[in-house]
Amino acid sequence: MRPIRLPEPPSGFSGLPEIFDSGGVYGAIKRAIIIGNGFAGSENQSIGLVRALGLSRHHSLYRVTRPRGGINEWLHWVPVSLHKKLDYFMKRIIGYQVMVNNGQKVMPLFSQTTGLSDVLEADANHIAKMARETFDKDGPLLVVASGRDTISVSSSIKRLAPENVFVVQIQHPRSHLNRFDMVITPRHDYYPLTPHAQEQIPWFLRRWITPREPPGKNVVLTVGALHQVDSAALRSAASAWHDELAPLPKPLLVVNVGGPTGNCPYGADLAKQLATMVRNILWSCGSIRISFSRRTPEKVSNILVREFSGNQKVYIWDGEGRNPHMGHLAWADAFVITADSVSMLSEACSTGKPVYVIGAERCTWKFADFQKSLQERGVARPFTGKEDISESWSYSPLNDTTEAANRVNMALAQRGWSIHS
Repeated sequence: MRPIRLPEPPSGFSGLPEIFDSGGVYGAIKRAIIIGNGFAGSENQSIGLVRALGLSRHHSLYRVTRPRGGINEWLHWVPVSLHKKLDYFMKRIIGYQVMVNNGQKVMPLFSQTTGLSDVLEADANHIAKMARETFDKDGPLLVVASGRDTISVSSSIKRLAPENVFVVQIQHPRSHLNRFDMVITPRHDYYPLTPHAQEQIPWFLRRWITPREPPGKNVVLTVGALHQVDSAALRSAASAWHDELAPLPKPLLVVNVGGPTGNCPYGADLAKQLATMVRNILWSCGSIRISFSRRTPEKVSNILVREFSGNQKVYIWDGEGRNPHMGHLAWADAFVITADSVSMLSEACSTGKPVYVIGAERCTWKFADFQKSLQERGVARPFTGKEDISESWSYSPLNDTTEAANRVNMALAQRGWSIHS
């Protein structure tokens, strides 16, 4: 296995006033709360930041949950507070079920369960009260939130306990960024401000496209998504997966397949293209491992399974047992990743290993800008099916999570606060 060339997570911060650096309780942040939305892609960013700040063992997870099932799947565009009121109203007035197909089938209109009952519901009043009442004993509270549904809760915590919390919102909240102590968001979220983007927006819609102004002092721009992949995590994964992955013939190519999105659409056509390209580079690989995400359509996965299930060089993870994702990041010599997943690309591009992208030309709007930025930085290349996987190439790995953690430490220092893990 090639050496992992990653910086260590920040373990502290120098340059603080001595009174705080020596552990003054009023400026020592020793705990964090993560406000999640139940989606791994968002929560992984918050957990990654907390980990980089040294508080991975001192945080609690709360969630903002939406009603799910039935017609609720069509209401994700509604603000979460209004969504819950609509759900309650419909259950009380209309009832829980509706007859469809001429009475032949009973289908739930609304669902009560979310599958996330083991995590406390995020209540801004409760968290803010706790921050105020425990401040003298436990010091300030770090609050990290990610995703649109968490915005109202995190901003309310800041409003209710401004002297007791430091609130970080990950992913762009679109407006009123002064509601947070810090906003961490990818550069491509500011794509609408570029001349090229403005040309694509009809003039009468431009006032509704956000953001509408350049990033302020409390905004930290990243290349991709934050995550938990650092040198310590990769060393741990390399050890945990040693017996299964170390003996594989080299080079090991990992193929990660996500799922189509509105701004990166694809279907069976891309799966067929990917199958052809992988078949063309099989000669240069010692072994190949293919993984699908929860978003991968069956019509896509079935094509690849049909193509490679009998090939001794290729292993396809079926979703059963341990998820090999971290093991793949640690042991792979190169990656092929579909363009739809900012998270998977951000993680792979933080390893310093060759990353090839398929489907980037299908992406539109800010996601096309993200793909362009990866290629301009030299951290990813288009997958052509003509590669020799045994020929490696290098680049400066993405280091967004560590850099964001450093910016959090700097902002805390300006308030006379610091992380004490």
